[in-house]
Amino acid sequence: MPFVARLAGHGNRPAVVQDGVAVTYVELARRTAEVARRLGPRRRLVAISGGRDLGTLVSYLGALAGGHAVLLASDGEQVPAEVLRTYEPDVVLRGAHDDWRLEERHPGPVHELHPDLTLLLSTSGSTGSPKLVRLSHGNLQANAEAVAESLGIREDDRAVTTLPWHYCYGLSVVHSHLLRGATLVLTARSVVDACFWDLVRDQQVTCFAGVPHTFDLLERVGFSRMHLPHLRYVTQAGGRLGPEKVRHWSHVGRQGGWDLVVMYGQTEATARMAYLPPDLAEARPGAIGVPVPGGAFRVEPVTESGAVESREPAGPDVGELVYTGPNVMLGYASSPADLGLGRTVHELRTGDLGRRADDGLYEVVGRRSRFVKPFGLRVDLGRVEERLAAEHGLVACCVGTDSGLAVAVEGGADPARVRTAVAAICTGLPVRAVQVHAVDALPRTCSGKPDLRAVQAMAAGGPAPAAGAEHPVDRSGPVDQPGEPIRQPGRADPARLRDLYAELLGRPDATEDHSFVDLGGDSLSYVEVSVRLEELLGHLPAGWHTLPVRDLAPAARPDRAGRPGRVVETSVLLRAVGIVLVVGTHAGLFTLLGSAHVLVALAGFNFARFQLTAAPRAERVRHQLTSVARVVVPSVAWIAGALLLTDLYSPANLLLLNAVVGPDSWTTQWHFWFVEVLVWLLLLAAALTAVPWADRLERRFPFGFTALPLGVGLLARFDVVSLGIGPLHLHTRPVLWLFALGWAAARARTVPQRLLVTAVAAASVPGFFDDPRREALMVAGIALLVWAPGIRCPAGVARAAAVLAAASLHVYLTHWAVYPHLADRSPLLAVLASLAAGVAYWAVATPAVAAAERALERRRVRAARPGRGR
Repeated sequence: MPFVARLAGHGNRPAVVQDGVAVTYVELARRTAEVARRLGPRRRLVAISGGRDLGTLVSYLGALAGGHAVLLASDGEQVPAEVLRTYEPDVVLRGAHDDWRLEERHPGPVHELHPDLTLLLSTSGSTGSPKLVRLSHGNLQANAEAVAESLGIREDDRAVTTLPWHYCYGLSVVHSHLLRGATLVLTARSVVDACFWDLVRDQQVTCFAGVPHTFDLLERVGFSRMHLPHLRYVTQAGGRLGPEKVRHWSHVGRQGGWDLVVMYGQTEATARMAYLPPDLAEARPGAIGVPVPGGAFRVEPVTESGAVESREPAGPDVGELVYTGPNVMLGYASSPADLGLGRTVHELRTGDLGRRADDGLYEVVGRRSRFVKPFGLRVDLGRVEERLAAEHGLVACCVGTDSGLAVAVEGGADPARVRTAVAAICTGLPVRAVQVHAVDALPRTCSGKPDLRAVQAMAAGGPAPAAGAEHPVDRSGPVDQPGEPIRQPGRADPARLRDLYAELLGRPDATEDHSFVDLGGDSLSYVEVSVRLEELLGHLPAGWHTLPVRDLAPAARPDRAGRPGRVVETSVLLRAVGIVLVVGTHAGLFTLLGSAHVLVALAGFNFARFQLTAAPRAERVRHQLTSVARVVVPSVAWIAGALLLTDLYSPANLLLLNAVVGPDSWTTQWHFWFVEVLVWLLLLAAALTAVPWADRLERRFPFGFTALPLGVGLLARFDVVSLGIGPLHLHTRPVLWLFALGWAAARARTVPQRLLVTAVAAASVPGFFDDPRREALMVAGIALLVWAPGIRCPAGVARAAAVLAAASLHVYLTHWAVYPHLADRSPLLAVLASLAAGVAYWAVATPAVAAAERALERRRVRAARPGRGR
């Protein structure tokens, strides 16, 4: 290997940094030579296991330097037993921190090894298949040079190891940087670990690599707000990152002074075949770019059917991408006999459907084969089906995308058992990314083959996953504030947290792999769950509602010693304060108007947080409608009782239509105007995001999309357009713009975006009521949503705020029946009694609604099963 032989030529430059200690290139070359000497002069098959540490790196480079054929095993694990049985390596090297151990398994080579064979990597490592890719020293050298040239790697670059080395993408980072005399900063820490970012800053890291899942984690830890002055670029490969995310991260990089480089590759081409020049990322986020130096693509027409998953209709310019270049593998190995073969492959048929655009950039529009890459793990769907049959006796059909798998299984199999089996087969795939559908018989085409499209349709509307076990990619959770060390509270294990979710959300099927959002949590249940979690874990991280249960305990941290009270989320505190101000003003205890309209903005804020998830469109719509029902059911139940027992209301109130057909002047029929406004705004937002083009735009431009509802709302706010919905009273004047402002506040991630939302609020609220005090309160509330994620309060205030926020809807409903009887005697008593009555109604109504939801879900699942209802 030329780049290995030339290590010493880089002199005393730092080659590796581990635990703050630098190892020079001269010293690395010396250690590498020692491993080569220990392995001996006879060429052998060497299996290597270990982590991202100096000992493993030295073992690997030493085996290459000695001219041996290397088989890289999984990160931090033993060599897989199936691979050991199949290939019988002569030697096993095990790296550990800065040391290594050698295990002789055969005194001499037992296989015939082709002279060009240098490295064996798994082509479908997530399935544990013994099928390996055969790579030559020429493949490795050529791709290292191509990657180094594409990225402009310099000797002063410092790359941190974010990916395992048995994965071709992670290994190519090692090769390309050692080639140029750059420095590798070794760590096995996750990007969600605060200590990882301390290391990045301390070592002045200039670049790192990530798969799509990495960028999900970066979103959680607030990476876009970090100050990393030495960072030059971030690369992305290992699966498709959606165009909206490419555009987002490219923009974040441009603001932070670094480039996003989207790359495309496969193990069969030694990692990377194409890259998208960073200056084109925002303009062409859906493209894979141009071939790396020395490589070339052609688009070969597809004559037979087989495009299982295509993101758009195939046209005459779409075909299979075929790659040629010096980095294309020698071929595959399925048995030891294949290790003696020379080149059997001269070009790589990628299995991807693509085209060359007019600007010369290549695009991938779908898959031709049955491989998918959820979480950056290449999964052979056919292999999963074969192993389910061979090892578990299950007849199954698998489909999938880059976001997960769906498995239909015959014979009424237990979904939990199947999910456990799939997780064991696809090592590294989170169970939350697997749906299992037990069916009486697999849907089949007229030719008798499993009907993949029918299974895909089933997956699109399938029920929530049942209990199962997980082997996740990364079990560590995000920190609340980047740069602060993670401390383990140790007050609750994942099983206890799972039980808490099951109890509070009425979901007995909750698992440690579900998040609050996965289980249908919304703004009404958010408060109670967050408070109970804080009692168990301490201060919760930002975005905790999107984390799996098992990630919560590692991510949470107690409040710092010596600081009294607890941090309460601003949205929770605003709900609690808002409902107190509403009741207090109505009861005559004080007069502070405007809080109800702050709660309208808060409704938009919570809609964006809890309803606009990453779930498929159909699932998002179902979740949104369920959330609306949680408002409608207790409201209509209370109004129905009041309608029967008093003469204060009309049937229009029961139908939540008083704003449309109610009286022009203020009467008791306007008591529930806020509930009506809330319900119709939520339905309007759900209808908008249910439209396919709007759904796509919202996912691609989450902040920019808010300009659509905000623009329409502002036109109504300033009477440019009329909604034409009836005798609008002062309280129900068009408030869509306030809802949209809250929505935008939730989506604002950067300082300029937050400033823009604040400026729009400050410009649009004044004059709405011609009451400066009322309007100032509205602007202040929206500004708090934008700028203050949490506010520290005394512990007693925090507990009271949590209860009042959770019960705020119910307090609003019931207070009309309570305070009029007490306000003349004591306004304070009237307020306290109203709050107590609302909390009591909340305590009764919430479990009843949850029980009804569970019953309806069971009926829906039964009705969705094949053979039912005929």
